[in-house]
Amino acid sequence: MVSYLKKHIKAVRLNKALPEKTQLAFLVYLHRLLENGYSLTDALEKLKWEQEFIETAETIEAAILRGESLDRAFEIATFHDSIISYLYFIHMNGNLLTSIEKCIVMFEHRVKYIEKFKRMIRYPIFLMVVLILLLLFLKQYVLPLFLNLFQSSSHSSTTVTYSILIIDFLSTTFLIIVCVAATVYLLWGRYKHRISIEQQIKLFQKIPFYRKFLKLYTSYYFSTHVSMFLKSDLPFKEIMENMSRQKKLPILSHYATLLTEQLQQGIYVDSLLSSFYFIDNQISTIFQKNINADSLEQDLSMYADFTADKLQRKMEQLLTYIQPVFFITLASFIIFIYITLMLPMFQLIQTI
Repeated sequence: MVSYLKKHIKAVRLNKALPEKTQLAFLVYLHRLLENGYSLTDALEKLKWEQEFIETAETIEAAILRGESLDRAFEIATFHDSIISYLYFIHMNGNLLTSIEKCIVMFEHRVKYIEKFKRMIRYPIFLMVVLILLLLFLKQYVLPLFLNLFQSSSHSSTTVTYSILIIDFLSTTFLIIVCVAATVYLLWGRYKHRISIEQQIKLFQKIPFYRKFLKLYTSYYFSTHVSMFLKSDLPFKEIMENMSRQKKLPILSHYATLLTEQLQQGIYVDSLLSSFYFIDNQISTIFQKNINADSLEQDLSMYADFTADKLQRKMEQLLTYIQPVFFITLASFIIFIYITLMLPMFQLIQTI
């Protein structure tokens, strides 16, 4: 009974996703051990020396001993989808060290920018919560009192009434936008898997800033994985078939499925790639210029490195704009409400 309870408690803990910093640290130590000549099972045993890695290492080790693939073992241990997507292809290229190394580089950028984003957004979110509370108080108590005061006054004017109604309209609109945004975010996280990938792609194409980052991410993962598989001398058709079976990068899986189907009809790869919205046209140019697999692998690998640097620069630019834009918008909204509310007061005072 006691052993059953322990297993149950352990399973509940593992269902909770690991902190991303812990996932990154686990990968870094695992890569270091493998680089020093340890086998995968020996490396997992050594990772148990660290208290925070014990349960994770035991879960991965148990899954591998049951015959699960490495990506499935990491999925059971609740690692991030981007990590699992890298590990999925190890059984194809057999290059565990390179896959983990590239995974660490990309995931390290993710952890770095998410932490930076959290630090930058913490104070604006606090201000937004305070503003929402103030607007609710304004709508429920202050504005009705002002409206009654001006309507009952002999010096009441249409301008005063309109000013109060404008404030009420803006406050209501702001609160509705916040509620709708929160609702959409929650519903998307819960029901996005029920939406077909074709519809998701059409939706993503209409989101101005997000579509640029998604295009870079998809192009990066496509060029990275294809270059790694070409290094293992795998034919392109087999690469696409395996890429289409992974589910952690659904857009990439969808494009790989289309490539597999249309290549059988004799359509050239470069013309197919150029028709995909979230694949950069430069990739189709690389395929058009390179017939030799070695040169194609080298060019795709270099393109992936350039794209990773470009993603890093764009994330840094985005983070530098978030706080100023938010503060300016918030300050403008508060000042407008203050002016709209105070002008009628001054007009009323002058008429007395």
